[in-house]
Amino acid sequence: QVQLVESGGGLVQAGGSLRLSCAVSGAIFTINGLGWYRQAPGKQRELVAGITSSGNTNYADSVKGRFTISRDNAKNTVYLQMNSLKPEDTANYYCALGGSYPQGYKYWGQGIQVTVSS
Repeated sequence: QVQLVESGGGLVQAGGSLRLSCAVSGAIFTINGLGWYRQAPGKQRELVAGITSSGNTNYADSVKGRFTISRDNAKNTVYLQMNSLKPEDTANYYCALGGSYPQGYKYWGQGIQVTVSS
């Protein structure tokens, strides 16, 4: 059974930083692509970043230059470092596994809230 558990969300002021973590179990972590989605109330879900099994990364234009996705295969964990946060980054953030950017991913975590105050 594949499980993904996010942590590290919370409230931050505009211009600040947060790092999200996602611990993965029940899957062969090293061979899978991973990604991060977000969804704000009343808005469409957005795939903001993806990382391949070999470490190649892709980003949505809305976060490029501010967010960094990375993975630690020894810890079965994927990260999303978010810098220069804006109020429009406020959303529920979900990590995902088993797929590719931009096509999408098969397995999802429960999500974690990120709120950026102005």
